[in-house]
Amino acid sequence: MGTDKALVRIEGATMISRMAESLSKAGLEPIRISVSSAEDVESYGSTIEVGASIEWVLDSKPHSGPIDAIADAILDPQLQGTETLQISPVDYPWLSPDLFRALEDGLGKSDSLIMPHDGDRAHPLLALVRVEAMRLMLGTGDRRPLHRQFVEVPHSILLEDPTLLRNVNSPKDLE
Repeated sequence: MGTDKALVRIEGATMISRMAESLSKAGLEPIRISVSSAEDVESYGSTIEVGASIEWVLDSKPHSGPIDAIADAILDPQLQGTETLQISPVDYPWLSPDLFRALEDGLGKSDSLIMPHDGDRAHPLLALVRVEAMRLMLGTGDRRPLHRQFVEVPHSILLEDPTLLRNVNSPKDLE
């Protein structure tokens, strides 16, 4: 991308602000945001326009990737007693609160997780996961891509509009 995706502006708002707003409107507060450094808290926080309840979590291994950030979040003792955790990276700027509500409504009683699917591929980094099931999975030390791990546990799929599930990986994706 050539720049920090969280700070890229789309229609006047940063991608991190857009994601925080969608999560807040879906009633998913407090919003826990993983950051690589303490400096990120100020730079990201200053762009978040919605008055959401936000908890900042410093990555134990900066820039290590989504699996380690998710593991940090899942293994955090503050989540004790929390049943589910919504995973949501900043680079899906067109998501609506309705997607998060639909994931919550679609999570089956015996499912470890539910993830959206656009008809071509699943989007595991937008999964709603059961915290205890994820603790067991991540406790094995398996560092394969999440899309491989998630299909091996009881799960549901939510078919969703591909235009909402577009993520931004390069400036071309903003066109």
